Amino acid sequence: MFTGIIQAVGHIDRIMPVGDDARLTIATGNLDMSDVALGDSIATSGVCLTVIAFDAHVFEVHVSKETLSCTVGLDTHRPVNLEKALRLSDRLGGHLVSGHVDGVGQVVRFEPVGDCMLLSIRAPHALSRYIAVKGSIAVDGVSLTVNTVDHDTFSINLIPHTLEMTTLQHLGVGSRVNLEVDQIARYVDRMTQWDNEGTPA
Repeated sequence: MFTGIIQAVGHIDRIMPVGDDARLTIATGNLDMSDVALGDSIATSGVCLTVIAFDAHVFEVHVSKETLSCTVGLDTHRPVNLEKALRLSDRLGGHLVSGHVDGVGQVVRFEPVGDCMLLSIRAPHALSRYIAVKGSIAVDGVSLTVNTVDHDTFSINLIPHTLEMTTLQHLGVGSRVNLEVDQIARYVDRMTQWDNEGTPA
């Protein structure tokens, strides 16, 4: 489990094919690896990955064909948002993020508004029902608050700090991003599909 508060920006340093899968070497940037152990999870641009080797400067992960097929950004040498898994004693500064990407969205607008940037993303239609004004969504692993929703498109206001500390500063119109909707929205939707007798409506 994660919070969507990015701890460092690293980059994918090496991509080694393993059949239809891939083994990635990821440079950690400023991420503190002193408390990391083999088998730990690190969210990489919103994707929960398991550490299979590491040192103070890099870690390695095995990424399955399935994960590669339903996410973006893990098959190219590019900057990535990094977050270690949440501990029970940690503050929940963002929102609960599982690291299981629900779909890939596309940036349709990215432009300055004062000192901030207006980011508009078209989400897959099946995810639109879970995206609400003032609700939370993870974009490439970053916990963000939705400002507006128009059919399948939602908009977010990115403050300078978020831009400085994440890879979102590199987005542009046409960029594709990993999306994870709010888990609470999913549970509420599922509950409304059942009648009072506990059977599917």
